[in-house]
Amino acid sequence: MEGTLDYVRGSPSRGGICDIETGRTLGKWIPLKVWRRTDPLRTAKIVAMSQPYNRVFNFSAGPCTLPVEVLEETRDDLMNYKGTGMSVMEMSHRSKAYEAIIAEAESDLRSLMAVPDNYKILFLQGGASTQFATIPMSYLPAGKQADYVVTGAWGKKAVESAKIYGSANVVFDAKADNYNIVPNLAALNYTPDSAYVHFTTNETIQGVQFKSDPTLPGTLICDMSSDILSRPVDVSKYAMIYAGAQKNMGPAGATVVIIRDDLLARGPEGLAPMFDYKVHAENGSMYNTPACWSIYVCGLVYKYMLRNGGLTAMQGRCQAKADVLYNAIDNSGGFFKGHAKADCRSTMNVTFTLPDEELTKIFVKETEAAGLDGLKGHRSVGGCRASIYNAFPMEGCEALAAAMRDFSAKHG
Repeated sequence: MEGTLDYVRGSPSRGGICDIETGRTLGKWIPLKVWRRTDPLRTAKIVAMSQPYNRVFNFSAGPCTLPVEVLEETRDDLMNYKGTGMSVMEMSHRSKAYEAIIAEAESDLRSLMAVPDNYKILFLQGGASTQFATIPMSYLPAGKQADYVVTGAWGKKAVESAKIYGSANVVFDAKADNYNIVPNLAALNYTPDSAYVHFTTNETIQGVQFKSDPTLPGTLICDMSSDILSRPVDVSKYAMIYAGAQKNMGPAGATVVIIRDDLLARGPEGLAPMFDYKVHAENGSMYNTPACWSIYVCGLVYKYMLRNGGLTAMQGRCQAKADVLYNAIDNSGGFFKGHAKADCRSTMNVTFTLPDEELTKIFVKETEAAGLDGLKGHRSVGGCRASIYNAFPMEGCEALAAAMRDFSAKHG
């Protein structure tokens, strides 16, 4: 059957393609006409059940879907990592085995992002939200002002934390438009000699995204939590990049900070060690016990990405997945409406609304039953949100688009 277009393949060893009524595995190869049901929701369920281990399509905003081969590797080494006789979750972070794990993770991330030599890579804890406070504690001295660009909920939270420690000037806030746009960063009026400029590349709740790296004078600090590793980045344009791991890199627990040496040196004396980037850099991210398991899985994800074409290939895959969903929105005759303006639509978080709340509830219920999980939107935007981070499969986007077309035809 291989090589024909009349059959699709399931993998019985990983769950296979199953009949959704009986749960019976349909076999290694099944007729395409069985797979392409006239009911797209039934099709979606069959496609979802064809995923390895009968995994659903996880559209939730985080933690993210991880590559199956990465999960399989963690499973295989769970009880006895590489002959050490213990799990990574059990081993000392001072052991040679774990020191090798964190060193490889750092090296692979440096290769993946082409991080210059004059930057330190830190694996910290506390999420990006802790950096909201640590950054102004470290780099917003008395008498200075920091500039913030607010394009959504996470940028707003960053400002709220900064104002506790010093003067934070909001140079742009898209609140009046319910955060559906991003500005031209080069066109904004910044504070002369500002301590730093802070912005968020991708807002998960509103689904807006900056598409390129800005060229700005001064110290540029960026929260890339939800789209890091989804495209090539010119790290040299930033004094600091930080990101929680749980969107595109691995499980929750680790936070990556990429910081230029000159900014690192500017940190003040007298900070509590856990909030001092210099302390973490001097101790190789092991001032305290790091998030060992999360860093280990991140390292496997970095290797997976390096094997599969790096960030340029990832950018192409992410854009192709997003295009499938935005085309479904744009071709629905107005039944589905995208929240973000077309020029700043996120490739990570596709946000859209339906004509009313009742239809939204029905759509979410029906798609969840079909194996399309986590589509309910955030209360501040409403509607639906399809989060399609790096490892999310194209098949899930195609299944959702088909379900959207069917639903709008029935209810439009």
